[in-house]
Amino acid sequence: MKAAQINKYGGSEVVEINNNAPKPNVSEGHLLVEVYAAGVNPVDWKIREGYMAKNVPLKFPSTLGGDFSGVVMEVGAGVSGFKKGDEVFGQAGTLRGGSGSFAEFASADVSVTVRKPKNISHVEAAALPLTGVSAWQALVDHIGLSRGKKILIHGGAGGIGTVAIQLARHLGAYVATTASARDLQYVRELGADEATDYKNQSFDDLVHNYDAVFDTAGGETYEKSYKVLRKGGIIVSMLAQPNPELMKQYGVNAIGQFTQVNSERLKKVAELAEKRIIKVHIDKTFPLEQAREALEFLQTGHPRGKVVLKMK
Repeated sequence: MKAAQINKYGGSEVVEINNNAPKPNVSEGHLLVEVYAAGVNPVDWKIREGYMAKNVPLKFPSTLGGDFSGVVMEVGAGVSGFKKGDEVFGQAGTLRGGSGSFAEFASADVSVTVRKPKNISHVEAAALPLTGVSAWQALVDHIGLSRGKKILIHGGAGGIGTVAIQLARHLGAYVATTASARDLQYVRELGADEATDYKNQSFDDLVHNYDAVFDTAGGETYEKSYKVLRKGGIIVSMLAQPNPELMKQYGVNAIGQFTQVNSERLKKVAELAEKRIIKVHIDKTFPLEQAREALEFLQTGHPRGKVVLKMK
């Protein structure tokens, strides 16, 4: 089978297309899936560059990719509720016990795989697992966002931000977001009540007394975000760890989120997608052969919404 693999850590030059990669064996608790589409996420190029090599070293050659959508080909021992021919989506990354989704076939753990929503495409479904669950875990599980609350979402035009704005509106919150000038209209169309140009405006001068911040930017943006919160407010960051000094200074709670995809959260996201409460926005698709270019585009191109590899 064909797969996008690396034999060492590094930049985009280390990504190679192996036309003779062995098809994964189906193991206990797993599904063998024919991959129709694979979502591309920042974590994929971070894994390629070796960001997680100390904690979770890869065994080379290693197939890249986590998010996928496809069709079940074989069902492993001990698996119930799935059969050959089922359309499914979820995660098949090597860090989640899978074989990597940037391939024509992948082994996926059933604990991170669910049925694909019937009324969305495989490309749309492949864009959802990490972004959808990240938004759900932050807004529902950590923040407990509800009607009438005010939330600031950083990076509103990105993969996670796009879903988070729609989810926040569905939960009845008032939504402010930051984006580039070219994306301000786009994020308003997603449902943002107000949008700030992060390059030319200071969001911390414009936004005050908010209940929550969901940060997908990190750095200085994260530090400034503490001051827009009311006392007792909460900030959840995808990139930064809680700052005890700022927590004490502003009287707020802070959480550094490591997204934990599981079938329960995936089912919630699938339900929202099926009802079209969350609509997936695809910036660009690439064929599997251009996995290297897809990762480069994600890393440097500031895509609006998601980047997806399309196999079928």
